[in-house]
Order: sequence, then structure tokens, then C-alpha cells
Amino acid sequence: MKTPDSNLLTKLSAIGLLVLCGLTFASCSSSSKSEFSDSETVVETEDDAEDDKSQRPSPPASTTANVSGVNVTIDYSAPAVKGRTIWGELVPYGKVDRTGANEATVFSVDKDVLINGELLPAGQYSLFSIPTETDWTLIFNKEAEQWGAYDYKESEDALRVTVTPSMVDDFKERLEFKVSSDGTVNYHWEKLVFSFTVAPSPNS
Repeated sequence: MKTPDSNLLTKLSAIGLLVLCGLTFASCSSSSKSEFSDSETVVETEDDAEDDKSQRPSPPASTTANVSGVNVTIDYSAPAVKGRTIWGELVPYGKVDRTGANEATVFSVDKDVLINGELLPAGQYSLFSIPTETDWTLIFNKEAEQWGAYDYKESEDALRVTVTPSMVDDFKERLEFKVSSDGTVNYHWEKLVFSFTVAPSPNS
């Protein structure tokens, strides 16, 4: 039997190795390009969701009413319970809270009003709160555009009033404010509720 030329075998092996490397490189390049494209798509989709506030876990909500000639509006984000312990844990006692989620809740009136009988000038306010087990302090703060309560400054408070919360049987999965035309503002989340009143200022 004739033995193959060793030089020929070496050349054939080298050619085969080069072909294999070329195919591997092409496959890797294609895979990398595909992964990069998918990654770009994911980022773009995430950015779009970030811009679309309705897609947030705590979507925006609003309630408004005309109370004896005064337009009263509350803009807020509505978090959900999702099986969590809310009072004293997710919402700690004794600390300033945004009274919602995401941006601070905004309370707006276009004329001077009385909140539980206390004067509040016309304008937009962040509506913060300090919850405790027995009562809540509601804070109307002059800095209306804030994210959460991270930049809250007590020196910017326009008004503080105290409300008494209660627990009810009706379970509300997602936080809800409701302004009624009679001037009652109701808050309901999980099983906790409280209310306060808005009335036109006699001097407005």
C-alpha cells in the first residue's frame, strides 16, 4: 500500500483548520451582532416604558371637583398592596411620606381655601404626610414638583393639619384619592381611610 505524502497531509490539515476557524469567526460575529441588536431593542423598549407613566407599577391618577367655585385637583401615583404589609412597614410610622408613589402627590386649588378650617392660599402644593398609628399629619408644602419626599424641607410648609384615620372592612388594592363637590377629600388604601375638608375662604 502506498503511504500518503506527509507534506500533503500537513497542508490538508492546515487548510481544514483555516476553514474551521473562518466558519467559527463568522458564526461568532453573527451571534454577537444579533445579541447587540436585541440588547438595543430591550433598552429602547425600557426607555419607552419609562416615558409612558401609565406603564409604571404605580400608575398616575387624578381626581378633581369644583367646590363652590373653587377647582380642587389631586394628582398622584397609585401604588398597589401586592400582599405587602403597608402600615408601619412599607409606609413607616413617624416619617414624612409622599402620600402616594413616584413624584410627590400634588394638591392644587385655584382660589384661597380653608383646609379643615385652616387657610391655604391658592396654588400647587406637594401633599406629604406623617402617619402614626393614631393620627396623621397632612403637610401642604410649597415645592410642588418633587420626587418622593427626599428633598422635603419643613421650611417650605404652607400648612399642616391633623386627621384621624380609621380601618374599614372594604379593601382597596390600589391607593385612591377622591374629591367630592361637597368639599370632602377621601383617602383609601388597603383598609385605611381618612378624610379632610376643603371650603372656599371667605376672603377669596
